[in-house]
Amino acid sequence: MTHRANIYRLSNPANQDKVGRRMRAFEVLVNLIGIVSVSVGTLHDLSGESRALAATITGVVAALFLIEYLIRLWVAPENPHFSASTSAQTRIAWAFSPTGIIDLLAVIPALAVASGEARLGADSASVFVLLWVSKLATRASGVALIARVFHNERSALGAAAALFAMVLFSSATVAHWLEAEAQPQFFGSIPSSLWWAVVTLTTTGYGDVVPQTPAGRMLGGLVMLCGICVLALLAGILATGFAEEVRRREFMRIWDLVAQVPFFSDVGAIAVADIVGQLHSRSFSAGTRIIHKGEAGDSMYFIVSGSVQVHLGERTKILRDGDFFGEMALLERKPRSADVVTLTQCTTLVLEVADFYRLAGQQPDLIAAIETEAKRRRALNAAPQLQ
Repeated sequence: MTHRANIYRLSNPANQDKVGRRMRAFEVLVNLIGIVSVSVGTLHDLSGESRALAATITGVVAALFLIEYLIRLWVAPENPHFSASTSAQTRIAWAFSPTGIIDLLAVIPALAVASGEARLGADSASVFVLLWVSKLATRASGVALIARVFHNERSALGAAAALFAMVLFSSATVAHWLEAEAQPQFFGSIPSSLWWAVVTLTTTGYGDVVPQTPAGRMLGGLVMLCGICVLALLAGILATGFAEEVRRREFMRIWDLVAQVPFFSDVGAIAVADIVGQLHSRSFSAGTRIIHKGEAGDSMYFIVSGSVQVHLGERTKILRDGDFFGEMALLERKPRSADVVTLTQCTTLVLEVADFYRLAGQQPDLIAAIETEAKRRRALNAAPQLQ
């Protein structure tokens, strides 16, 4: 792997290894420091030394943004989402993408200072706070999920928005009829009545505009109830969309992990779909005791990556990628007979006991293969030495 490819891998938001997560955490931290420094620098009663410190921090953050932009521009040809024929065309495509434009705008303070056109300080950089917030949003892992949910649920959200608009304009019109004579400054026209309608329909209730007539107050109560119903509808649509998208992403992630386990290599796609539905992933750092001898066996583990050491008294055995452990306690319904400790960072697939027996009914051949391996291990455990 080239240096450029390695740097792209580390900076890719989809990278979930420890170094990648730490890099993203550092990016978010720097972004937050920049936003705070700009915000603090706008305080009028700030001392000169504090204002200079805020300006310095803002300048350092902007300089780091500039370095990051140049690095991302350099590694852009490694991005599979851009299929241009040359590296230069790929970099241009990335530079004009939404992420590239936001990253470029975020470094304008540093560019202005480098060219001598402006003095970088909190006052001169405060206009870029919104851009830095946007940059922070592009680094947040949940933004893509939110965008996907809104895209998937756009039809339902559009229908709910149409219902909201219908109730909004209807309530503003009726309020204009009922309250125009009593409060012409607030309800003298439908556009002026819209402010009260928005505040009431969203159940915000600022209290700056209040109906005075009995009929107007009855209308206000009805609009509040309608607002609760509409907002509940929107919340239900989004909650369902989030649950489905998270389930879909987890399914695809587990599918990719299952594909890395040789034990499942001969299983068909339909069987894999059944298996994926029963598994969930867990990661362990080196030195973690996954299984304690004598405890109840409630799950078995498939190793996707990493290695573990099985302790059976004074005897030990090392299991690596593709191996599994913990199955004997499930098959024999007995307490754990060994301790299992990770030797390296491990990613595993976990099959809980209830899902194990459910899978036994769906995929008996797979469970038979696990039983065969368990018998082989039992025979080895009974031997004088554990290989």
